Amino acid sequence: MAQFSDEQQHQIDSLNEVIANPNSHDTSLAGAYISLSEILAVSNLDTVIPLCEKTKKIAEGALNDNPPAQIKKSLLKSLTAAFSGFGYIYEIKGDLPKALDYYHMGLKNSKEIGDKEGVAYNLVSIGGVYDSQGDISKSLECYHKSLKIFEEIGDKYGMGSTLNNIGYIYNNQGQFKEAIDYFQRSLKIQEESGDKQGLAGILNNIGSIYDSQGDISKALEYYHKGLKIREEINDKLGIAYSMENIGRVYYHQDNIPKALECFDKGLKIREEIGDKAGIAKSLNKIGFIELQKGGDSGIATAKQHFLRSLELAEELGYPNIISNSSHNLSKVYEKQGQGMKALEMYKLYTEMKDSLNNEATQKASVQQKVKYEYEKQKVLDDAEHDKLFAVEQEEKEKQQILTGATAGGLGLVVVFLIFVFNRLRITKKQKLVIEEQKQEVEQQKEVVETAHHELEEKNQEIMDSIAYAKRIQSAILPPAKVVKEYLKESFILFKPKDVVAGDFYWMELKDNKVLFAAADCTGHGVPGAMVSVVCNNGLNRSVREYGLTDPGQILDKTREIVIQEFEKSEEEVKDGMDIALCSLEGNKLQYAGAHNPLWIIRNGELIETKASKQPIGQFDNPEPYTTHSFDLEAGDSLYIFSDGYVDQFGGEKGKKFKSKAFRELLLSIQDKSMEEQKTIIDDSFETWKGSLEQIDDVCVIGVRV
Repeated sequence: MAQFSDEQQHQIDSLNEVIANPNSHDTSLAGAYISLSEILAVSNLDTVIPLCEKTKKIAEGALNDNPPAQIKKSLLKSLTAAFSGFGYIYEIKGDLPKALDYYHMGLKNSKEIGDKEGVAYNLVSIGGVYDSQGDISKSLECYHKSLKIFEEIGDKYGMGSTLNNIGYIYNNQGQFKEAIDYFQRSLKIQEESGDKQGLAGILNNIGSIYDSQGDISKALEYYHKGLKIREEINDKLGIAYSMENIGRVYYHQDNIPKALECFDKGLKIREEIGDKAGIAKSLNKIGFIELQKGGDSGIATAKQHFLRSLELAEELGYPNIISNSSHNLSKVYEKQGQGMKALEMYKLYTEMKDSLNNEATQKASVQQKVKYEYEKQKVLDDAEHDKLFAVEQEEKEKQQILTGATAGGLGLVVVFLIFVFNRLRITKKQKLVIEEQKQEVEQQKEVVETAHHELEEKNQEIMDSIAYAKRIQSAILPPAKVVKEYLKESFILFKPKDVVAGDFYWMELKDNKVLFAAADCTGHGVPGAMVSVVCNNGLNRSVREYGLTDPGQILDKTREIVIQEFEKSEEEVKDGMDIALCSLEGNKLQYAGAHNPLWIIRNGELIETKASKQPIGQFDNPEPYTTHSFDLEAGDSLYIFSDGYVDQFGGEKGKKFKSKAFRELLLSIQDKSMEEQKTIIDDSFETWKGSLEQIDDVCVIGVRV
């Protein structure tokens, strides 16, 4: 059970009161959950994800209601903190790409609301991921940007943490003098701010400097100071780091039992919190000691540790750990007389070394970079001293000059006065010209400022209009509660490309028949949304005014209504929509489509019903839409969708997802519930899209009978 200080316990109790209060505002709730996660994270990492999920759900739900600017800012800050929480956990678990994605989402939110503090902390997190990936240049760039912001806003905690991170990079590159300078600067700030977790980290890092320089007693002194603080605050990950550092010192002192004890404690903690990368590294350390002990038992134990380390490293894709594990395994197999396996592992070790792009050369390049950054910072730090020295020298020089100048200066006074008189006349003329130019510039500046102000006002008006358009479009979509009432086993994945969409989903109950559709109107964004309102109205009128329930007849009538609406314009309008429309009554299904098909999956087989090759809108030689009827069986799943999903570009080669891949995806998840299917389909889309832009609106509807 985690122990909290009286102040922390009071904070926890207060936050729980906010959460339990049914009248708490969404901003208060979101803030309470994220604050609670930050307090509990130090001692129990398992609490972070669920608490951040609650924050995310509350914030995103409230943001969908288009709140006032101040409330929106508060919600985005909480959402950003949740993204940071997700990123932190994925970073610990070893999923660095996913961690980076969440940190960048947080950075984007912070920039949007002008939150300098949020921008700085997200830059620190991103810099940490780049450091883990070996991209030292990008890491330093992020750290120095964040440090500049922290100094601007006077955030001592952020300054101390960032200085520590920079020092850590110098330490890893063997720049010990520079590292010590940054660690000492950080230590001073951490002591002033009272940040115990940060203070423990600094003490540990200073210990590692002395360790690298062979000063074992000093190293142990700082390691134990850091460990004591980490045990006080129950910082589990920090305790694991401290134990392993102390274990390494004992190993260098040939105290093998003590070293193994420390490494085992560190491994146990890392397994408890799920730190996969840390587990792999710890297994290598323990295996190495077991291998040094020798004997059949020691070699067998070492082999088990190295194999498990290699498995984790390959799962995470960490070339450094793969290199170490495979190198150690090659030694094990050599001792066991398994030459082919030893050769295989040595080959893997060599490949990993090559994949690190000649580490020695890379390190030299990085050292040049960090040396430059250090020297640049050193110049700034020494500026005050240099300035004082320069002033003193200048005063002495002035005194000497004045002494000599006094003697000869009187003879020059007359000449100087004549020169000044001439210059005054010229200057007077120049001043008149400058005044005229200044007035002209001021007038131009006023024009520019007026235009800029008007542009900002127009831009705000446009954004307000788009936000209001989203509210209108959301109002025409059936609520989730109604969808679940009539289609209990179902999901709707709706992902607009922009704020408003050309895609929409539709539902109506008529004569005990549930009518539902996935529609894709011409275009996306505001133009697409305007078309969607006309088409949605056409569907509603076909059912409500004309009493139609047959899908083909509904599409015929909708096409007629849409064409009539667009014919009112003086210009020719050829916009319209593609649609898949279903009618479900018990196990009786009817379907009609305009370009968009129906897929039914039964017993592991996908049955496709193609749509009519004509849109809802103007079309040469139009024909009536065909209604297809089916008797469904228990367990059947049916899917209708727009083309936005299958047309999305992504993957390694930036190609379209395509229908074949979508078929295979749906067939592979038939054992999942419909809500689980929605999550998998959404995650697959985001993974495929990656960093590319979403090209179109996406709408997918799934129903299980």
